[in-house]
Amino acid sequence: MKQKQEARNIGIPVTPPTENCTDTNCPFHGVLPVRGQVLVGTVVSTKMKDSILVRREYLHYVTKYERFERRASKYPAHCPPCIKVKVGDQVKIAECRPLSKTISFVTIEKMK
Repeated sequence: MKQKQEARNIGIPVTPPTENCTDTNCPFHGVLPVRGQVLVGTVVSTKMKDSILVRREYLHYVTKYERFERRASKYPAHCPPCIKVKVGDQVKIAECRPLSKTISFVTIEKMK
């Protein structure tokens, strides 16, 4: 009989997922530590295996014209199986150690 595994405290005030998973790269049920930046963005793609693409929009000030311009960046992030996301969802991602050549972020919360 499997016991319910509690989600560990990752040091960031987020609501832990209700589901359990056996992913070692899960910050709640595995051993992956999170540190550094915490970003909020929109899921653009879920086609990668266990990973998502998150688009983050921000404003950049142009001193010549004394105005702001809108810019966007895309961040590939690992998505543990205990966090169910689809395209268009707002998610919170946190920086972690490099998991692959391009992935250095992990999904920690699906925003309501």
